[in-house]
Amino acid sequence: MTKEKVILGIDPGTNLLGFGIVRVDAADRPGFIDMGVVDLRKVESVYDKLEVIHEKVGALCDLHHPDDLAIESPFYGKNAQVILKLGRAQGAAMIAGLNRGVKVYEYAPRKAKMAICGNGAASKEQVCLMVQRTLGIKIDSKYLDATDALAIAMCHFYQLTSPLAATPAKGSWEKFVASNPERIKK
Repeated sequence: MTKEKVILGIDPGTNLLGFGIVRVDAADRPGFIDMGVVDLRKVESVYDKLEVIHEKVGALCDLHHPDDLAIESPFYGKNAQVILKLGRAQGAAMIAGLNRGVKVYEYAPRKAKMAICGNGAASKEQVCLMVQRTLGIKIDSKYLDATDALAIAMCHFYQLTSPLAATPAKGSWEKFVASNPERIKK
């Protein structure tokens, strides 16, 4: 990268939504801008929660003018309702950014943890510690959802600056067929 870039990281949730913002300077050095947690536990209606998420993420976009929004993708657990709720929260945040011309990128929780800690199963506390060390900041333990969001933002930064990111995507069937016509049976 050669120009400054602001990355807004979002750890979506319908009870707690974490956000973290980093600025990457022209020398490709990330720096901390802001972080926080939007507490939605007192908002009763699911639809009101989605509206608050949309408004808060929109306000963050208006304040910090991010170039990119990196968001944690929902993951499947034991309860399918959880993934549906997370998907809705994610969608509300994504639309807030997209409406303001912000590019959206999605990362699996394990990928972000791997990028920050070198361990896809790292705990929130481990992620917090590594984010503190990486960005040179001190973070109160009440902001664990925000440190997850900073980890998502940093994961996106690493993706942008990785020399491997410029290689052709794996799994593209069109590229495989074009490169290996002799392997296709007709």
